[in-house]
Amino acid sequence: MSQRRVALVTGGSRGIGRAIAQDLGRDWHVLVGGRTSAAVAPVVASLPSAEPFVCDLADEEATALAARRISHLDALVHSAGIALGGHVADLTRDQLRHIFEVNVIAVADLTRLLLPLLRASGDGHVVALNSGSGFASGQPGSTAYNGSKHALRVLTDALREEERGRVRVTSIHPGRTDSDMQRQLQATSGRDYRAEDFVRPETVAALVRTALETSPEAQLETLSVRPVVTS
Repeated sequence: MSQRRVALVTGGSRGIGRAIAQDLGRDWHVLVGGRTSAAVAPVVASLPSAEPFVCDLADEEATALAARRISHLDALVHSAGIALGGHVADLTRDQLRHIFEVNVIAVADLTRLLLPLLRASGDGHVVALNSGSGFASGQPGSTAYNGSKHALRVLTDALREEERGRVRVTSIHPGRTDSDMQRQLQATSGRDYRAEDFVRPETVAALVRTALETSPEAQLETLSVRPVVTS
């Protein structure tokens, strides 16, 4: 473990986060983030050097407690997130609060807690898994999700300038990706699901590795990857 760089991957029990944890796990020590021990245990067990990072990121006290247990960190990969559809006329305050809590506030809070370790690393890196929705607007029924992803993009861009020269910051915007979340979205829309029409999680994981392995005088700032089939 001492010879491996250390990465925390939130949302590491499924989807893109799991693919990132498995890819980095080949030569990094990975803290696999998830809400329950049962969710992260299979991923941890599959990696040569890994441990669980279990907490509900929407819980401020639990997040602070979990963060205090980390003694060294080279990379923080934010992959946890939730989706929520609905028109403005139908969205409640609680729904809006929850999606912004998870997709934006929790990202800012965990980053704040771990910045001292990332600065001390000497080559610390924050990678935020955003979405193509972080650039989209005017889509009926996507107000809450798109709004949270726009806010995450603004947060990440500001963090990059605030930490320039100390911690590198990369924002990755995948388009529609083969995942449980995408299956649910397609089912809700009444569309057939064809995995081959979507970006593979492993493709996104490879971009995360590319960002982390960029030579130290440079940083990949914003990356976008979309499926070839867009209809």
